[in-house]
Amino acid sequence: MAAGGVGGYFGARLQQAGHDVTFFARGRHLEALRSSGLTVESSAGNASLKVRALKDPGEAGVADVVLFAVKLWDTEAAAEQIRPIVGPDTVVIPFQNGVESIDRLRKILPEKSVMGGSAYIATRIKAPGVIEHTGQMSRIQFGPVLASQKQSAESFLDVCRKANIQAEIPADIVKANWEKFVFLVGISSATAVARTTVGVVRADPDLRWLLEQAMHETWRLARKRGVALADDFVATRMQNVDGLHGDMKASLLHDLESGGRLEAPWLCGAVARMSAEAGLDAPVNRGVFAALKPFVNGSPVNAR
Repeated sequence: MAAGGVGGYFGARLQQAGHDVTFFARGRHLEALRSSGLTVESSAGNASLKVRALKDPGEAGVADVVLFAVKLWDTEAAAEQIRPIVGPDTVVIPFQNGVESIDRLRKILPEKSVMGGSAYIATRIKAPGVIEHTGQMSRIQFGPVLASQKQSAESFLDVCRKANIQAEIPADIVKANWEKFVFLVGISSATAVARTTVGVVRADPDLRWLLEQAMHETWRLARKRGVALADDFVATRMQNVDGLHGDMKASLLHDLESGGRLEAPWLCGAVARMSAEAGLDAPVNRGVFAALKPFVNGSPVNAR
C-alpha cells in the first residue's frame, strides 16, 4: 500500500521470490498494472511481472504484512482504507519518509499492528506501470515497537533475506528512523531547493553547506527529543553522500519537477515546526520550506 516507487519495487522483489503479493494503486498506474503488469528497471536486475493490482483494499483478503508506503499527505486516508486487510496477526510497516508515521497510524489502526520501518532507495514511477531504481542503494530497516511484534519482525526479515532484499532489524527502530530522517532532510532540501542532482549539490561549496546545515539542525532536534544520535553522525552521513550515485534526486525533487504535491511539510517543514516547539531555531530548514511552500499542493506546470 501503495505500488509507487518503494512499494512497487520491494513488492516486485517479494513476488519474484514466490510470495503472494497484492499491489494497491489508482489511476493510470493501476490501469497499466492490470493491462501490462509491473516493470522494474534496476541495476540490481530488471523485472517484468504479471501482478494482482487492486484499487480497493476491501477486495483483498487479510494480509500477513502490509508495506505501507503512500505519500505522507495520504497517510490517514490510506490507513482507513486498509482496515479490512488488517487482521489480529497482521503487521503494518510504514516505509514512509519522516518520523511521525508510527504515531499517525496508531490513531487509526490497532497499536499492536503498527511496527516501524525505513527504506533507503532512490526510486520513482517512471511511467504508469514502470518503476525506475537509480543507483545501488536498496535497503530496508524495520522492527518492533512492542515486544509482542518481535516474532513477526523476525519472520518478515527471513522472508526478505530469502528474496535477496537487503534488510535488517536495528536495535532501536525509532532511532533508526531518525537516522534516516536526518539524512533525507538534507538530501531532499538541497536537491529540491536547487532543482538539481546530488552530484551537483555535493560539488558546490554553498549547496554542500546547505545540505550539511539542514542535517545538523535535524540532528540537533533529535538529540533534544532524547534520540541518542552520535556526536559525529552528520560528518559520517556527509561521507555517505560522497558515495551516492551522482544522478540521484530525492523523491521531493521528482514530485516538484512533475508538478505534484510535496512532502515538504513533513520533512524540512517538520524540522522547522518541531524545532520551534522544542525551543530551537532551524533557519536553513525554515528557509527551504518557505521556498517550497508555493508548490506544496502541486503546480500545473513543472516547478523548475
